[in-house]
Formats: sequence, C-alpha cells, structure tokens
Amino acid sequence: MLDALLGKTRRVSLWLTWFAGILIVGSAFLVTTEVILRKLFNVSLGGADEISGYAFGVATTLSLSYALFERAHIRVDALVGVMPNWLRTPVNFFGLFLLVSFAGIVVTMIWSLVMDTLEFNSRSITPMRVPLAIPQIPWMLGWMFFVFSGCLIGLAALQRWIKRDHSGVQDLIGVKSLDEQIQDETV
Repeated sequence: MLDALLGKTRRVSLWLTWFAGILIVGSAFLVTTEVILRKLFNVSLGGADEISGYAFGVATTLSLSYALFERAHIRVDALVGVMPNWLRTPVNFFGLFLLVSFAGIVVTMIWSLVMDTLEFNSRSITPMRVPLAIPQIPWMLGWMFFVFSGCLIGLAALQRWIKRDHSGVQDLIGVKSLDEQIQDETV
C-alpha cells in the first residue's frame, strides 16, 4: 500500500513539475513580449516582472518534490563514498530528516505569513495591487507537498530497511552513484 501511494505521489510530483515548467516558459514569453513591445512600440504591458517573479517562486516549490524523488537535491556527499556500508543508510536517513525538518519549519513560517496576508487582505505595493494570497497559497502548497513527499519517502525507506532491502533504501534516499548519474544523462 505504501509503495502504491509512493508511486501516485511521484506521478503527481511529475505533473506539478511539468506545470512548473509551463509557468517558467510562460513567464519567459511574457517578459520577451514586454521587452519587444517596449523596444519597438514604446508600450509596456506592466507587471511582467512581478508576474514572472510570482511564477518563478511557485514553480520552484512545485518542483521540489520531484527533485526529491529523483534524488537531485544538492548534498555534500564527499564522505559518503568512504563510509562503511553499514553507516551510509543511517546517514542518508539523517540527511532526509534534516531536509524534511527544515522544509517543515519553512511551511510553519509560510502558514503564518499566508494567514496574516488573508487577515489583512495584503496586496503588492506595485501598480497591479495583486492580492498576495494569490501567489502565496500555491507557493505554500508546493512546500507542503514537498514535506508530505519527504515523509512518505522516509516511511517507505524505513519499511524497506526493516525488510533488509538495502538496495531499495538506496534507491529512495541514497546518493546517486556515478553510474546512475551517467545512466540518467543518456536516457
């Protein structure tokens, strides 16, 4: 059951990453259009930089979970390669714990921010006067999904560790080997 939920969560994270990519590409087109209009016709759409900033923030958080599934988050893993095998798994669990804990703290801070934004009906201090809850809520949801995914991955890795499936644990939370990285590049 846990593996099925893990698979569904991974698929959702992939869809969110595709949506994030669409946001980034859409922002690029918006900014490009803005630059061309200003250069050729001395006309501005107004707010392209603001909208693209919101899109970038939301896109980043929507992609965090997929990066976790792909083991693509940056780690300082210089010592992992020289550690004995029995120590690598606890170190990987500790690293995941630290990452998810940090994200959990970020979520609690964002939650407070969004609640204040909603309570005071805060708006951007730009001519667009965007209600700040509009970009903040999807931004917060991306962080929340990241924490959920991290907890789920941790539980699945723990289940595999209990079953003594060390390669399964490595596939979930371990540092990618050089061979895995090369294989990812060729696919």
